[in-house]
Amino acid sequence: MILCLNLYLKLPYGQLDHRTPAIIELANLMGRSANTVSIRLNNYSSCDPQIQDSGRAGMEGGRKQCQPYWDEFDGNREALLFESEKILAAYQGTTVEQKYEEEIRDIPLTMKGETRKAEVKIRVNQSVFRQVVLANYGGKCALTGIDISDLLVASHIIPWADNVHERLNPQNGICLSNMYDKAFDRGLISFLNDGTVIFSQRLKSNIGKEYYDKYFLPIESAKLTIPRKYHPNELFLEWHRDTIFNKK
Repeated sequence: MILCLNLYLKLPYGQLDHRTPAIIELANLMGRSANTVSIRLNNYSSCDPQIQDSGRAGMEGGRKQCQPYWDEFDGNREALLFESEKILAAYQGTTVEQKYEEEIRDIPLTMKGETRKAEVKIRVNQSVFRQVVLANYGGKCALTGIDISDLLVASHIIPWADNVHERLNPQNGICLSNMYDKAFDRGLISFLNDGTVIFSQRLKSNIGKEYYDKYFLPIESAKLTIPRKYHPNELFLEWHRDTIFNKK
């Protein structure tokens, strides 16, 4: 149940079919059939408010079994996402620390005990959040379509430090390439509730400069790509416009 929920979060809604490679891989790890895992993922979609609000429906037959897991995860994403990654790593014959070695490599060796464990959990959860957000936008920048993974960022609408409960909510993430992520983070750009990009006065003060015409003029009034499952939360977008956008 936990491993299927973990995979459900990482897969776009249209890829819950038993032929999806990630589903086949998880099924093999657990010694189950790909069809069984696919059914469970579709059960979870019946618990997902984003799917229900969109007018789509998951497979209701297993909702009763899945709902307690969904509710527990929704109430404590930070702890339970990390626990699910630990379970997955064990099935893969490794540890979460080994699996995410690159992400935790720069944690100081002097950091020990509970402090280190907390930092490892943060790094792992941030990495999984990135996986979820990039998958939600098809591995492409939502403004430019750039699909080079190394250039993409899971941009938080409400910054990580400002809302503990929503920091791992996929509705709080937009896939952007590095430059536009930085512009969004610094309040140079923001988005209306329908996804239309808006420019701050600080950014507009550079109209006529070569880099403005090259990198910003093409996205003026553009709209974010429609995500595959998790749409940006309108309240989060409003928060960004009110709190970060156009501020020094």
